[in-house]
Amino acid sequence: MRNISLRQLRAMSAIQRHRKIVSAAAELGLTPPAVTLQLQQLEHETGLVLFDRTPDGMRATAAGLAVLDAAQAVEERLRVLSDEIDAVKGVKQGSLRLGVVSTAKYFAPRLMAAFMADFPGIEMRLKVGNRAQTIDSLKNHDLDIALMGRPPDDVPVRAVVIGDHPLVIIAAPDHPLVRQRDISKEIIAGESVLLREPGSGTRTSMEIFMRGVTGWMDSPAIEMDSNETIKQSVMAGLGVAFISGHTVSYELEAGRLALLDVVGMPLRRQWFAVARSDRVMTPAMAAFHDFLARSGTRYLPAFGRLYPQQAS
Repeated sequence: MRNISLRQLRAMSAIQRHRKIVSAAAELGLTPPAVTLQLQQLEHETGLVLFDRTPDGMRATAAGLAVLDAAQAVEERLRVLSDEIDAVKGVKQGSLRLGVVSTAKYFAPRLMAAFMADFPGIEMRLKVGNRAQTIDSLKNHDLDIALMGRPPDDVPVRAVVIGDHPLVIIAAPDHPLVRQRDISKEIIAGESVLLREPGSGTRTSMEIFMRGVTGWMDSPAIEMDSNETIKQSVMAGLGVAFISGHTVSYELEAGRLALLDVVGMPLRRQWFAVARSDRVMTPAMAAFHDFLARSGTRYLPAFGRLYPQQAS
């Protein structure tokens, strides 16, 4: 096994991701014959077939899965080495991969701009996804730090609170419920509710909030994968929505949306900065972590009010 190369392992991993030699070659910037040669050399070195060729694409054999595990371990050790080199260089330079759930994209750029003003030598990359996608990126070591509403419980992480995260129910300003007070969950259950997609943290929070309300999912509901689409739909009168207050602060202040005075709302949650606890904390990561703990709250959207005004 001493003749196995990093290039061969990376070709193997690319084939596993894409299931096709042509697609793997495109990712690696190689020709398909070159990738095929890397695989053949690896199979010759191991003395085993590493992929079955099927109508659905390349499928790793038991031996292939063992090689893929080794390839992932090698890549992880190289990531740790990169972190250690950055630590030797110091915090004046480096890179940071920041992931944010979609509700955090409304304030993440301001956080990044403020941090990069203090550390101009640190290159930042931003990746936006829903909660499930962001957790998957943490699991796969594709992110250094993630901003989310609740730390995952199936990944070893360190987390720091950066501020409050209110969850609210909104409607169009002319909706009949806007002038009502102490609206019950049962009344909300009877409305047309606009929902985020499964995997969204906001969707999960609403399901928890409405738990125990009989038949609330039996009401007409529209599922959407974007906060922006939900806001526009509420303004158009398609229904009410359970949403992060930080995504609608400007629309509330402008009078384009209205908060509903629902019993138990707003839900007070918190924003967390999350990093894996089983990896080296680079100077860039540590600096951003400290920045968020010290100054993160000031960059969250501000509200003129969180509760509807009393009816006259």
